[in-house]
Amino acid sequence: MKLRSPAAPLLLPFVTFGIYTLVWYVKTKGEMNASNTQTRVPTAWFFIIPFVNIWWLWRYATAVEEFTKGRMGKVGAFLLIFLLGVIGDAIVQSKFNATIRGN
Repeated sequence: MKLRSPAAPLLLPFVTFGIYTLVWYVKTKGEMNASNTQTRVPTAWFFIIPFVNIWWLWRYATAVEEFTKGRMGKVGAFLLIFLLGVIGDAIVQSKFNATIRGN
């Protein structure tokens, strides 16, 4: 996983009209799948299909819990991303960074 500024998933979607959110999901999904996590996040094409995207976000949140070694639970990650959008993305990215740094 690459260290990224939490400000990127928070602010860049406003500049790119939401496209950076998709880019961030694809990049972090690929990095989580490339790591030694048991949970595999399916293709991000599911993210753009209505109602299926909720299932995709759940799978993504499950991989977040596994990648962060329980520092962020899947329910918490799912609710943050689903309810708070870019704010939740920034919080998840900060947990990714803390995991990478070993904090």
